Amino acid sequence: MNRNTFDVIIIGAGSVGAPAGFFFAEAGLRTLVIDMFASVGQGSNKAAIGGIRATHSDQAKIRICLESIEIFSTWEERFGDDIEWIAGGYSFVAYQQEEERALKNLLEVQKDHGLNIDWMDREALLDVIPALNPNGLIGGTFSPEDGSASPMLAALAFYHRAVERGATFHFNRSVTGILYDGGRVKGVRTDKGTHYAGAVINAAGPWASEVGRMAGMEVPVVPDSHESGITEPVAPFMRPMVVDIRPADGSANYYFYQHVTGQVLFCITPASPIVGTDRRETSVFLPQVSRRMVDLMPRLRNLRVRRTWRGLYPMTPDGFPIVGNAPQVEGFVHAVGMCGQGYMIGPGLGPLLVRLVTDSLSDSDRQILVGLRPDRQFQGEEMLK
Repeated sequence: MNRNTFDVIIIGAGSVGAPAGFFFAEAGLRTLVIDMFASVGQGSNKAAIGGIRATHSDQAKIRICLESIEIFSTWEERFGDDIEWIAGGYSFVAYQQEEERALKNLLEVQKDHGLNIDWMDREALLDVIPALNPNGLIGGTFSPEDGSASPMLAALAFYHRAVERGATFHFNRSVTGILYDGGRVKGVRTDKGTHYAGAVINAAGPWASEVGRMAGMEVPVVPDSHESGITEPVAPFMRPMVVDIRPADGSANYYFYQHVTGQVLFCITPASPIVGTDRRETSVFLPQVSRRMVDLMPRLRNLRVRRTWRGLYPMTPDGFPIVGNAPQVEGFVHAVGMCGQGYMIGPGLGPLLVRLVTDSLSDSDRQILVGLRPDRQFQGEEMLK
């Protein structure tokens, strides 16, 4: 067999590409993963703060992320890699009736698709998160099986186990073209050689649209910047990720949690998208997010921040991923537009991509993919993106 010929080529070794590489190799397919960076997870993956939730407003993302949680939560037991998984839960808090109504309205669809979640009134939620500001608190949702893990440890774990199963990774290599003929993908061209495969998966994250154009198609993924930070480690005082969806001046929402190592990690969603690939941290972020966090949880006021950084969210027009076969080129598969949730979606998406490429989709798989298909109308908006 030609050493440049594979069953599947994955473009991107990040939050989606690394676990996909593992699952394709585990399924016995000759797998090549190509990335322009020097090692696994060096794009947007390392900018993730580690939250993993199935608490979404859409059945497809709920079901994919339930699979992700199963993978993350059992990984150390199955493979021996400590990825710092902890089932701390997620809580979306409500201080206004608008948020209370929105969160309660989502409970039915969340429970219908297998999510363990409930509404908690003020006192019950304070039992779970005693540090919350009680003034004006109405309550919130709590999903105890959501959690967190280390993005970099997880990426390394997927990489090492994929290599053990025969996957090939080429780093420091840029894809310069997609080979296709007669409406069928043939492989990829890179700055260091050409490789052939009957299936090519675009898992390029913020660079997904560039890869799509190489195959003669427009992929509606636009990166924007989100800033995050981490504090010094302190003794444990909270377990769940806390999400406050109240909009405020300059920000749409924010979220934070205490990692198993004791540090508090936090991120904010800008009120207006900061479109582009600029990842330089700003002087605006820390004062802005600090005011919101301290108001919500006053005991945070004395924590010292160690560093801040910015990462790229590959956004789609409706806030949902784009997953499925490209109608224009047979064998070219989109796994893009994760909207900043690639870390929590990627592992659960991996087995689904294997079934898609091997033409072994179940009826349940098809139900998941119908709302994520590349040729949809991109109407509406994901509520908990």
